[in-house]
Amino acid sequence: MFKLTSLNLNGIRSATSKGVEPWIAATAPDCICVQEVKAQAADIAGRFERLAGLQGHFHFAQKKGYSGVGIYTRHEPSEVIAGFGSEEFDAEGRYLELRFDTPARKLSIISAYFPSGSSGEDRQQAKFRFLDAFHPHLMQAKGQREFILCGDVNIAHQQIDLKNWRSNQKNSGFLPEERAWMTKVLHTTDPGGGLVDVYRRLRPDTTDTAYTWWSNRGQAYANNVGWRLDYHLATPALAALARAEHIYKGEKFSDHAPITVDYDFTL
Repeated sequence: MFKLTSLNLNGIRSATSKGVEPWIAATAPDCICVQEVKAQAADIAGRFERLAGLQGHFHFAQKKGYSGVGIYTRHEPSEVIAGFGSEEFDAEGRYLELRFDTPARKLSIISAYFPSGSSGEDRQQAKFRFLDAFHPHLMQAKGQREFILCGDVNIAHQQIDLKNWRSNQKNSGFLPEERAWMTKVLHTTDPGGGLVDVYRRLRPDTTDTAYTWWSNRGQAYANNVGWRLDYHLATPALAALARAEHIYKGEKFSDHAPITVDYDFTL
């Protein structure tokens, strides 16, 4: 089995101070894709290059204390690709791809952090630009290799993906345009689709147990007023190998919960 975890850290220093490293050691994933590292290379050096015996690879934002993604892995990648070719968003450290290619297959694990539009209209427009730029990249990748993209997508796709869907229809993360983008990407026959929401393949109907993010306002976490923002998006052949999922809520490392999927393959 290949155990793959995704977790928005909301700061690697913060998450490690809250016990994420012993948890990684205990759960022993093959790879853990992390987002919102909020660190630079100098902050990682000598402390966070490895976590729980896993080797880290990173794509940092140019802006200090902002964004940044990484992948910790127990397997040596054949290639590491930071960025997806967008000058605007590669500067924000939002995409890291590890390739594990062999003569028999082309396979990638991707950690991605989609922009949030919740801070205002400027960032919402940036989020739309990101979605526009990222879609063709995903489709090109799908035509060339098998991959699993893990990340904080900052979109709740369906009504069952958030607690208060009625009151959030005009809010970033549940806007019609964002949801339509996800619908297109997951469409089974549209040539602009073809990816699989792995969690929903395994758990098509869950609501309260599906959430991976809770606002820090009020008693959102205590009352489970959450959103499902963290995804595994996979090519169909890899999605078909998904056997089990687990959203861990036993400890709170950040405002997101880690989501782990076991896949019936090995690197």
